[in-house]
Amino acid sequence: QVQLVESGGGLVQPGGSLRLSCAASGSIFSINAMGWYRQAPGKQRELVVDTTRSGSTNYADSVKGRFTISRDNAKNTVYLQMNSLKPEDTAVYYCKAAIMGWGTGYDYDYWGQGTQVTVSS
Repeated sequence: QVQLVESGGGLVQPGGSLRLSCAASGSIFSINAMGWYRQAPGKQRELVVDTTRSGSTNYADSVKGRFTISRDNAKNTVYLQMNSLKPEDTAVYYCKAAIMGWGTGYDYDYWGQGTQVTVSS
């Protein structure tokens, strides 16, 4: 059984910063792609950024230059540093990871429970 647990959301003023964390735990053989998605009220869930195990990244245009993804493979953890936050960044942020469990032989996409980020004065 595998679980993703996110933390670090909250309320921040425009121009402020937040750091999200997502830790994977359980019967994990390997983790490949990890990433962050977000869903604002009334909108579809969208990719914010993802990263491969080797470190290649893919950012949404709306967050380039403001958000930075990083991962600690030894801790099975991915981070999202969010700077220069804007009201339009307000959303529930979800972590996603492609994880191969012990004895499975294939990757399966797991999602975290989501953490609320609100940017408002």
